[in-house]
Amino acid sequence: MSDTRIARIRATPVTVPLQAPLRHSNGAHWGRFVRTIVEVETDDGYVGLGEFGGGGEAATQSAEDLISYLKGHDVFRLEALRFAICNPTASLYNNRTQVHAAIEFACLDIIGQKLGIPVSEFLGGRLRDQVEFASYLFFRYPGPAAPEREERTPEQLVAHALELKAQHGFRAHKLKGGVYPPRHELACYQALAAALPGDRLRYDPNCALSLGDAIEFGRAIEGLNNDYFEDPVFGMPQLARLREFVRIPTATNTVVVNFEQLAANVAQRAVDVILLDTTFWGGIRPCIKAAAICDTFGLGVAVHSSGELGIQLATMLHMGAVVPNLGYAADAHYHHLLDDVIVGGKMRYQDGAIAVPTGAGLGVQLDREKLRQYHELFRELGGYAYDRDPGRPGWYPLVPNDRWADPSGALPLAPG
Repeated sequence: MSDTRIARIRATPVTVPLQAPLRHSNGAHWGRFVRTIVEVETDDGYVGLGEFGGGGEAATQSAEDLISYLKGHDVFRLEALRFAICNPTASLYNNRTQVHAAIEFACLDIIGQKLGIPVSEFLGGRLRDQVEFASYLFFRYPGPAAPEREERTPEQLVAHALELKAQHGFRAHKLKGGVYPPRHELACYQALAAALPGDRLRYDPNCALSLGDAIEFGRAIEGLNNDYFEDPVFGMPQLARLREFVRIPTATNTVVVNFEQLAANVAQRAVDVILLDTTFWGGIRPCIKAAAICDTFGLGVAVHSSGELGIQLATMLHMGAVVPNLGYAADAHYHHLLDDVIVGGKMRYQDGAIAVPTGAGLGVQLDREKLRQYHELFRELGGYAYDRDPGRPGWYPLVPNDRWADPSGALPLAPG
């Protein structure tokens, strides 16, 4: 038992602007990310940082109310922490997975600070000093930071991809689809492949395609330099069926996000590559455990992005540093952000990669002024509906996506 015990938990919702609104099959990110920053303070003066998606009173209370469970809890007792927050039976009624992730991040941060070493060094020791990332290409509306820019056409997407490659050095590129009719997105994907010879590609329509559309799309891109075909259809049965027709590895971050689903996938072999997310899986340690299972059963491993700021990005980097079977460039929305809440501002890409922090713990610190500034922006703007599109009032998503139903194939106009 250590002398480092949880004394206080603080949660602060923030809104950090994006370059432009990012569109996806379920709606859009409305020009900003809303996140909740968690601080865990111990009775001996350490403060650890965590982060999870969303904000507002419910999110804040869901984190801060855990002090009734955790006051006096030894931060080194991480397995006991998991059961205290995410008891398997209770979680059927109150899923606290992402909140647990944020608390785990903070405890790991504290442990690293107390030991004077980075988190990755006591989670097995780093195997790599930097983690490669893919560009994350979206169909975008014009935004305050780029009012003249929008991505709707193959030419616009290619121009943006080349710009990102020149700026950050990306050698892998992911197109977030599910926004326009599949054949338009196919033309965009093929144009990216032609403009980026030798680079790796991946396509993710967020489960929006019908099985027939997914088969047509997949067969059309079989000859390209694909990493994988990510969540083209929804559910293991359809993904398993798709693998009978298309010779591209399938991947998911939607239908395998816990160990029961991972076991089902091992039995069914619906998905070839598992995208591990440090918040969706409930922390860094569950992701490392899942990666070991994937290695045992011959499944690929990648790193998923859920709209992170620098605290969660640090967890992704530490996880990526220690997982031996990380076989793909990681995902990150990070280059779409205009700012961050960590000291020093946004982390920097070099040759398409970001260095794993070397400071004690997670290796990042809160910029208190930025935290105050973006908390005020959250209070001013509030949240937004992830499953709504500001350019299509009254629309809501269906699976398969009803955007496919437009026989003209016309592209929806930008908002306003």
